[in-house]
This record gives sequence, C-alpha cells and structure tokens, in this order.
Amino acid sequence: MQGLMMNYPLTLDRILAHANRMYPHKRISTKMPDGSIHRYTYADLYKRVQRLANVLKNLGVKEGDRVGTFAWNTYQHVEMYFGIPALGAVCHTLNIRLFPEQLAYVVNHAEDKVVFIDATLLPLYERVADKIKTVEHYVLINAPKGIETKLPNVLHYEDLMAEASDEFEWLTLDENAAMGMCYTSGTTGNPKGALYSHRSMFLHTIGENQANALGLTESDRVLMVVPQFHAMAWGLPYACAFSGAEMFMPGPHLKPEPLAEIIASEKITVAAGVPTIWLGLYHELRKNPRDISSVRAMIVGGSAMPRSLIEEYEKNLHVSVLHAWGMTETSPLGTVSKLHAHHQDLTDAEKWDIKAKQGYAVPLVEIRIVNDEGEELPWDGTTMGEVQVRGPWVIRDYYKLEGASEQFTADGWFRTGDVATISEDGFMQITDRTKDLIKSGGEWISSVELENTLMAHPAVKEAAVIAIPDEKWAERPLAAVVLTDDADGVTAEALREFLAPKVAKFWLPDKIVFIDDIPKTSVGKFDKKVLRRRYADGELG
Repeated sequence: MQGLMMNYPLTLDRILAHANRMYPHKRISTKMPDGSIHRYTYADLYKRVQRLANVLKNLGVKEGDRVGTFAWNTYQHVEMYFGIPALGAVCHTLNIRLFPEQLAYVVNHAEDKVVFIDATLLPLYERVADKIKTVEHYVLINAPKGIETKLPNVLHYEDLMAEASDEFEWLTLDENAAMGMCYTSGTTGNPKGALYSHRSMFLHTIGENQANALGLTESDRVLMVVPQFHAMAWGLPYACAFSGAEMFMPGPHLKPEPLAEIIASEKITVAAGVPTIWLGLYHELRKNPRDISSVRAMIVGGSAMPRSLIEEYEKNLHVSVLHAWGMTETSPLGTVSKLHAHHQDLTDAEKWDIKAKQGYAVPLVEIRIVNDEGEELPWDGTTMGEVQVRGPWVIRDYYKLEGASEQFTADGWFRTGDVATISEDGFMQITDRTKDLIKSGGEWISSVELENTLMAHPAVKEAAVIAIPDEKWAERPLAAVVLTDDADGVTAEALREFLAPKVAKFWLPDKIVFIDDIPKTSVGKFDKKVLRRRYADGELG
C-alpha cells in the first residue's frame, strides 16, 4: 500500500524560490577583477536568473544541452548555477587550470553548445579555440566594449541580460534530469565527466546543511575560495541559498593578502578551500595579523591538511578547522571531522589528532573499506583498506562511459582509490591513494603520513613523498621539501633526525631533496606524477 504523499520534485528552482521568499534581503558579494566590490541580494539573484534562463532560451539552448562556464567565483557564475538548470540544461563548469589539450577534450566530449567566459580568462581559452567543434555562441563576462578576440560568434553577458525579460515560466522538470557536470582533474588519462541530477544536488544540499555536516545557517557569511569549477564549489552556492547564508565570492583574488582582508573586513564566519590556500593564509596572518575572530569554521578539503597546520590555526589564531572529504564523483561531500560528545574530555593534542582525520560519513553516505579481494575489513583504527562509497549523490557511472568503468563494483559501490583506516567510532583516516602507497620490503609506507610529519617541522613549508625504485627493497620513499623563507641551515640529516622518533625506522626517506616549489594539479593537490617524471629524468638527485 503506497503512502498518500504529495509529488514534490526535488529541482533546483525550489532552492532559489525559497531563498527569494525567505531571505530576499541577504547579500551575495563579489570582489570583481578590477578590485571593486559588487553586492546584490537574493531577490536580485532571483530576477537575474530568470533573465538568464530567457537569454539561454533565445540562444537556442534546450533541455539536455550542455552549457560551459569558464569563469572565476563571481555572482554571474552563481546565476549560471541556477539559470542553466532552470531550462533543463546542464551547467558544465570548465576547469580554468586544465592543460590546453585537456580543456579542448572536455568541451568537445561534453559537446558544449554555449560557453560563458570571463574576459580575464580569454587568453587561456583562445589557445584551444580552433580545436572546439560544437560551441555555437561565446558569451563574455565583465568584458570591456570593443574587446578583441579571435573567438567566433561572441556576445556580451550584460547586453543579453539587458534585452531579456525577467519573467520566466519555470519548467516542470524531472528531478532525475541532469543539472550539472564536472570533469575529474585527470591525474591518469583523459578527465572523466561526473554528471549530477537535480535530485542528487538537492539531497546533497540538505545533507551539507545538516548540523552534523557543515551546518550552514542564515547568520553565516560564507567565503568560497574553493573554485566553482571544483565539484560545483562543493555545492556551497546551493547550501547558502537554501539556508539563507550570505555568500562572498573572491573572483580572481586568491592570494593570501586579499583573502585575509576579505575575512577581516567582511566578518566571514565560514571559509572553504584547499590546504595550500590555508597554508599561505596562515603565513600571511602570522606576518600581518588581522582580526579573524568571526570565523567559526575553516572548511578544508581537496587533500589532507597537515595536523601541524590544524594545531597552529586553532592554538595561535583560535580558528576552528573542519576537515571534510569527498570527490568529484561524490558531489563531493562524503565525510566531516567534527568532534563528538565522547571527545570533549580529551586533551587539545588528542582533539587535533581527531580533527586531522577525514572524519565520519555524513547521513545518506555509506562507507566501507575492503582488501584486494573485495572483502570488507573491520573498523578497528589500524586495518587499512580501499575506501568504497555509495549514496544518493554518489555517481553510478561516468558521462558517455556507461558500463565501461572499473571504478564501480558489481554491488553498486564506487571505488575511490583512497586507502584508509576507520576507527571503531566511524572516523576515517586516509593513509594514501592506492597509486601513492610505497611498498618497501613487503611493508606499506604511507606517503601522506610522512608528508604531514615532515610539515610539522617549523622550517618545512611543503613536503611531497614519492616512491622510487630500489634493487633491494623494491621501493623506497623520496621526500621533496620546500623550506620556509626564514629557514636557515636545515639539512636532510636534520629532517631525518626530526622524523626518527615519530615514524618506523624503515619509513625514513633514503633521499630528501630541497626544491623551490612542489608542482600542483589543477585543483591544488601535490602533482606527484610530475615529481616522478622529474626523478626519472634525473632532476631530483
């Protein structure tokens, strides 16, 4: 017997309508490319999204079409997050840091019909313009009149918006229709498209706003440093709109100094970004202190934040760090590391140990660890296995690769490629990526743990560890280290002595090399494949 419940499709227009009805006066602020601050309200956003839907309709965009965005975090980009799905089209956020051949590949693979481009990013996109096959119109954002470009069929965003009506009849969409697409950063092979539905993003928004997850409320002011092309800005624009939290978009101003100024002057309560951003910000704030006491949560994701940096933020700057874990394929929220009631009597050091973990699965996400045979492993805090996840916002396959991927198990779990332990109380700690684990003499060495331990040294700014071939042990660790500007006389032997009491003897790196900068992927993670190539080419000693 079926329950007599109202059929209420979980589509994104309902999130926007709720923001417009309940929080029309709340603001979305953007630091524009020229440094000025643009501000408007959710009521303004609502009207502008309706205009944008009409613009797209006039350009011939139909249900199911893909529309690309090549832009910074701005209010116009937020408009696209709602306006493109309003027509039943798919908002395809293009990673501005992809190599040219990868960028051309994803535009062509997605068959984008229209692409919106921030004028400051034109030179990046123009490099691939002659390789693009399906784009019918390019729409420039924040472009001066008369700007010269070799792109064909160029239109201007504000011209189109001025001509369009702000009356739009919202479509009755299937909640299972696609609304957004992000491609993985392509660490191996071509990037792969993760397609999100209205339903999955709606449920992700509800999940993200739970008190046991990120718990945004209408009193929050959220700084989105995480790029809008990185897993839909971790879903934060939707979570803010649904909760009534104010948004601050930093545009291209992602250096430590302007971010510190924004946090202090705008009284930001929640900031979200990858560890490399927060590392730079920490050094800026230690050099040039500002009042950032408004921050209640510094959300960190993308890769693990070193425990030492968590301690420094909490002890020296009194900022609470919130570790979260997820992937493009999980929309992305999977786990958060918030202290539970039974942690309250622990020492500060023990609490930082827990906060350095990736944390517990948020409701509706299921997690397990398995061995090479696919057998489920115990949650005992020591047994390591590959992390597998499933849930309503975890993808079931890649775009146009249906049935071709080995990343999904026969019983419907997504193989993450992360290796982790899970404690008895459900706190996951990622020890490595499967491809980054070092197997030395039959024993596993965690590159992540070695990196975090090295970065606890006051003279170490960044450290990345890779496996190098060894005749006797098969593999041994090599550590590439970037020292702080004020480091003086630090040697490889001194770092090994620092490590010795903290890790097993066989973990100690045979080689520690000092470099100026660790290469990063397009989403700010250490790019170990570049380090491996440099070692193979004899550049790392």
